Amino acid sequence: MAMLVGIGGIIIALAKLTGWNWLEVLATQQHHVQWEGFRFYDLIFPLFMFISGVAIPYAINSKVAKGIPKSILLKKITVRLVALILLGMLYNGALSRGFTNLRYVSVLSQIGFGYFFAALISLYSKSFRGPAFWLLGIWAGVAVLQLFVPVPGGNGAGIFEPATSLNAWLDTHFIPGRLNDEVFDPEGVLCIVSAVSMTLLGTLAGHIIRSGAATPAKKALYIALAGVGLIVIAQILSPYYPIIKKMWTVPYVMKAGGVSALLLSLFYYVIDVRGSKNWTLFFRVFGMNSITIYMGHRIINFDDISSFFLNFTSVHINEKWGAVFISSGVLVLEWALLYFLYKRKIFLRV
Repeated sequence: MAMLVGIGGIIIALAKLTGWNWLEVLATQQHHVQWEGFRFYDLIFPLFMFISGVAIPYAINSKVAKGIPKSILLKKITVRLVALILLGMLYNGALSRGFTNLRYVSVLSQIGFGYFFAALISLYSKSFRGPAFWLLGIWAGVAVLQLFVPVPGGNGAGIFEPATSLNAWLDTHFIPGRLNDEVFDPEGVLCIVSAVSMTLLGTLAGHIIRSGAATPAKKALYIALAGVGLIVIAQILSPYYPIIKKMWTVPYVMKAGGVSALLLSLFYYVIDVRGSKNWTLFFRVFGMNSITIYMGHRIINFDDISSFFLNFTSVHINEKWGAVFISSGVLVLEWALLYFLYKRKIFLRV
C-alpha cells in the first residue's frame, strides 16, 4: 500500500530528476505491463489477495476450532463481501457520477469475492487438503477455458487478446454496467474465478504458519521453496500459456503467488522468527488502515494539498526537484493521517 499511494511516485520523480539507469528501471516497475509480462506493480493487487488468504486460518479455522457456529462465520464473510462490493462501487464513482453506466466490478469487489470463496472453502473443509484440491481444480478449470474452449463467434480457442479472448466474451455478456474498456475488464468474470486461487494460495501459506508441525524457521523455508517452485513453473509455461495480469491467466497467478510467498517467507522470518520489529512502524501504519488510505487516496486530493505547501520548490529550484518534493509531501501527508488514526486505534475493518 505504501508503494501504491506514495513511494512509487517518489521513485518515478527521482528517476526523471537524475536520469540514472537503475532508478529508471525501478520507475518502470511502478507501472503495469501493457499486456503480457510481469512487473512489480502487477504484484500489488494479488499480494493483497494473498495476504487476506493468509489471515483465513486465523480468522476462520481458529474460530471453528473454538466452537463458534459456522453460520455466524458465514454471515460475517458475507457481510464483508457486500461491504467490499459497495466500497468498490463508491470508488468507481457511484455517488459522484450516479449509477447510470456505472462500473460495478472493482479491485475491492475482487478482493471481496476472493476472500469470500476462499473463506467458504476453508469453513467447510475438514483439513488442509480441501483448499489445496480447490486450488488445483480452479487452475485446471481456468486453464481449460482459456486454452481449449472456442470463443463464441468463430474466434477459436486459446486467444489471448483483449477484445477477442474468452474473458472479453464473458465480460460483455455477463457483467452489468460499464466495462473497464468497453470490451474487457481486468476484474471480470473469469478474472474473479482465477483470482480466488490467489487467496487460496495465501490460505495454504497461513495453514503452514499456523500449524505446529515444524519450527518457525522451517515454515519460512517451506513457504520460500513453494514460492520458487511456482515461479519456475510459471516461467516454463509462459511460452505456451502467457503471463497476463489483465486476464489473470494461471501462469500469472502462479508467478504472483510465488513472489508473494517469497515476500511472506522473508518478512515472517525477519519479524517473527528473528524478532526484528522496531523498523516496521512505518509500514504497520499503512497496513492497519489499508482500505482507509486506498479510499482516501481516491477521495482526498493529496497531490493538491502537497502542491499548496511545496510548489515553491518547483519555482525556486526546478520543476523536477519540485516533483520529488511534492511526491514526498504526498507520502508524508498520507502517513501523518494514518498515524493519527493508528495512535487513536481507529481502523476501518471490513
